[in-house]
Amino acid sequence: MSLNAAPVDLSGKTCVVTGANGGIGQSAVAHFLTQGAHVFATDVAEDYGGTADTNLSYAQFDLLQEAGLADAALWVKNCQPDVLFNNAALFDMGSVLDADLTQMDRLFGVNVRAFYALLQAASQSMVASNTKGSIINMASQAGHRGEALVAHYCATKAAVISYTQSAALALAPHGIRVNAISPGVIDTPMWKTVDGLFARFEGKEPGQKKREVGEAVPLGYMGAPEDVARVAVFLASQQSEYITAQTICVDGGNVLR
Repeated sequence: MSLNAAPVDLSGKTCVVTGANGGIGQSAVAHFLTQGAHVFATDVAEDYGGTADTNLSYAQFDLLQEAGLADAALWVKNCQPDVLFNNAALFDMGSVLDADLTQMDRLFGVNVRAFYALLQAASQSMVASNTKGSIINMASQAGHRGEALVAHYCATKAAVISYTQSAALALAPHGIRVNAISPGVIDTPMWKTVDGLFARFEGKEPGQKKREVGEAVPLGYMGAPEDVARVAVFLASQQSEYITAQTICVDGGNVLR
């Protein structure tokens, strides 16, 4: 029996990473670079906080500003990506009694509206250049179920999962694969903010919520950014060439589906 082993190597590929300055984004950038890709990274921060590399280019865009989003979409097209890691997102908390429309507009503005605009830009570029690319959207375990204090965020991530399925079906005739990654609780710098929000809304001590959620994971601990980045490399590579329209949970067993 012959073994046709598909490569993980991304040499010669162009990968676009949004939300590149966070823990998961920086890890994805580093993993793509390690596999030989040229990476175009973007975030709202003026400067990139990760390690510099000759195969890394960085651009700043504010996706909540109309002009910034338009510039970012054009930038994505001009990058002519083989891979889009669609990772930029905002998080906030509040029950349906106090999570107002301003919070809703901010979260949906980045997590859904900007997410979709950049997905569309990458798709149009891939179709125009006949690139059989891979689009990887960042969902969340919050997109699989509602949470009392995270209504708007949960709704945005449910939308990401739905758009992933629809885009995958629309782009399949062009040989473009669209999948999502659904992280559980991942130990990133953002968790300091999340923990603080839970301390305020649930009356917990600082660090208590982070400890509790880690212990509640079936595997017994929080994940790391590289746990997500490794799956992103898999979805970007030929290893996953027959996978599309799927949401892969990277959550230590939190979501059973």
